[in-house]
Amino acid sequence: HGAIINGNLKEVHPVNLRDSEEIQEFVPHSWYKYPDEAKGLHPWDGITDPNYELGPNAKGTRTDIEEIDEQAKYSWIKAPRWKGHAMEVGPLARYIVGYARGHEEITEQINFTLKELDVPLEALFSTLGRTAARALEADWAADKMRYFMDKLLANIKAGDSSTANVENWDPSTWPAEAKGVGFSEAPRGALGHWIRIKDTRIENYQCVVPTTWNGSPRDNKGNIGAFEASLMNTKVERKEEPVEILRTLHSFDPCLACSTHVMSEDGQELTKVKIR
Repeated sequence: HGAIINGNLKEVHPVNLRDSEEIQEFVPHSWYKYPDEAKGLHPWDGITDPNYELGPNAKGTRTDIEEIDEQAKYSWIKAPRWKGHAMEVGPLARYIVGYARGHEEITEQINFTLKELDVPLEALFSTLGRTAARALEADWAADKMRYFMDKLLANIKAGDSSTANVENWDPSTWPAEAKGVGFSEAPRGALGHWIRIKDTRIENYQCVVPTTWNGSPRDNKGNIGAFEASLMNTKVERKEEPVEILRTLHSFDPCLACSTHVMSEDGQELTKVKIR
């Protein structure tokens, strides 16, 4: 993984998931509360404490919002940032990083696509680019299926049918306090889970999922997320049927259910699951 800032393909920045100064989540415009909302929290120290209130300029009711107040809290999604930067994740982000690093197969795919469409490299940073990257990545993945299938069959024939490293599965092997992070590139973007364990029990568990990055509201400095940024200056042919806006948002493959939480109107717990 890596990060590209302001479209500069000449530099891919390394990302440290454990550094408390790199990935932080902010909530000044989210319906949550922090002890100090001017500061962000690394997921290991994350707090998910609901604080549902409409801004003074919002229109409608708590259960039927007609217009949000973007200067106040207006989203159930937190605002994750990398070193203070709002980031976009997903197939396009992966392909841009791969292209910047000179990945042979990705470079070949992108150059072919740009030539066929007769558009410059800058055209990738768009709805067109997101849609194309998703298709190109699917094509790349299909080509790799035989490779992974052959490796799987070879492992099974050699007697290796393991699916995970279970060396530290037994809680008796754990220290009194531990923390870890799991990261994966899900189809719609970067997915991270951060956990703290104390006395063999989960003390804190926080997820930062793809749509949390892309659909984030403004942060403590007013920086907007990828959804909002992608809609800036979007030309709408018919304001009664703004399909251009839907087309742009669909290019992110959004999952709002993944990026927020479910609770009652007054913030009370809905259900409790006890695992023995």
